[in-house]
Amino acid sequence: MASGDLRAELECSVCLNIYTDPVTLICGHNFCRVCIDRVLDTQEGSGGYSCPECREKFQDWPALQRNMKLCNIVENFLSAQPDREESGVFCTYCVDSPVPAVRSCLLCEVSLCDKHLRAHKSSPEHILCDPTLSMESRKCSVHKKILEYYCTEDDICICMSCYVIGEHTGHKMKSLDEAFEKKKETLRNVLQKLLTKREETEERVQSLQEHRRKVEEEAAGDTERVTVLFRDLRRRLEDLEKRVLRDISGRAEWISISIRDLEIKKEELSRNMRHIEELCNMTDPLTVLQESDTGDLCDTEDGDNEDRERHEELLHDGGSLDVAGVLHTGLSDIITEVNVYFYIQGAADILLDGNTARNDLHISDDRKTVSRSYRNQNRRKTPERFQDYHQVLSSRSFSSGRHYWEVDVGGSDEWTVGMCYPSIERRGLESVIGRNKKSWGLDRTGNQYEVIHDSNKIPLPTNISSNRVRIYLDYEAGRISFYDLCDPIRHLHTFTTTFTEPLHAGIFVYRGCIKICGGEMGDVRAPPRD
Repeated sequence: MASGDLRAELECSVCLNIYTDPVTLICGHNFCRVCIDRVLDTQEGSGGYSCPECREKFQDWPALQRNMKLCNIVENFLSAQPDREESGVFCTYCVDSPVPAVRSCLLCEVSLCDKHLRAHKSSPEHILCDPTLSMESRKCSVHKKILEYYCTEDDICICMSCYVIGEHTGHKMKSLDEAFEKKKETLRNVLQKLLTKREETEERVQSLQEHRRKVEEEAAGDTERVTVLFRDLRRRLEDLEKRVLRDISGRAEWISISIRDLEIKKEELSRNMRHIEELCNMTDPLTVLQESDTGDLCDTEDGDNEDRERHEELLHDGGSLDVAGVLHTGLSDIITEVNVYFYIQGAADILLDGNTARNDLHISDDRKTVSRSYRNQNRRKTPERFQDYHQVLSSRSFSSGRHYWEVDVGGSDEWTVGMCYPSIERRGLESVIGRNKKSWGLDRTGNQYEVIHDSNKIPLPTNISSNRVRIYLDYEAGRISFYDLCDPIRHLHTFTTTFTEPLHAGIFVYRGCIKICGGEMGDVRAPPRD
């Protein structure tokens, strides 16, 4: 059988197109399922149903049986046709061999190839569209007429009858082309917004990916630090446990020692008593009077007072140990080191202000190092400049937040570092860091280290073991702390007050040089109070 003849056999008599989901009536004729359903819908209420092809009548809605064999034949036929993927629609008039359609006529309900389209174009009343197998979708479901208008009030495509006599009478209308262009303009605007949102989303994705890389890098360092820290914490907790247990077990031993000392003293007193009794029982005056150091036998008042004090101390204080206090102190020291160990970012960016430096101080080009010079720097005299002491302040001040800065003090053996109000004096002893109410300092003179504020000096119990010192500021909490950057970091002292002015970093250097370390801005976690 020729391809054209086979195509004719595979066309639905209702839509004149290749079967789509073919079904069979009882009479044996085949139709597209959608086509026969539409025909039977129009017959409903007329007293019965009939086949559109042979007119056989059915009293009830006829059963529709899907024709699987015909469905397979249609599928094989279409898959064997050339250029089927272009549109899947073929010229209705090319029955001998299937030719792809280039346009469909909604008025005639046919599809046309280039050859038959030229003849069709001569009639202006024809309505052409892209090739389609579904002509009915382009017609009004009520009036079965071509959809030519768009009702803007109901957002629906309608035919002329809908506009003239139907439910859309009086509504605002647009031609399909006009509505089509308007809809495309709206869609292009939506597309542009979606494009912008997609670009923004992509930027967020890239930003988060970059942030994730940084977090992963930081996590690697934090993991190592946490491992080292917990190893150190376990060691410190074990040491604290041993010390507290040793103190607990030593309480009874201390009392035992005191009891032993008293027993010895009691035995000595008994010997003295026996000796005195022997003297009292003697009848020879000369022997008694010649006995030496008899006064010492009774001179025990100082020893008695000491014994009474020790006895009272043991009964009231020495019998128990303040375990909670010892643990609290030990744990506080450990927590201090934990918080100092895990500062959040880097040191505050501190630069020295040459306008405040005394003229015998040299400031490096990067404004990070100050050194004592015996050559006058010939800077102009300003109200901000220190006149009598070798000091300089930072150009930056801090009036809120938590910050820290670090200095390398290894280049000098006589210096002071700390924080100052900008209103600090610039002449006389009152201008020295720590010698007034407006500054707080850590001071080294020779081998002596001390913290100082308002001329009150507090010597440090041990010397600084490293060459680097950290100065920590928590402005809102009113705290300035000093740390020795040894391993592990050691807390030296914390001043607590209420700040009333911004604070500048301050350096006094008698000889040698002091260098500011670091340079990245960053807040830090506050260490616990002393």
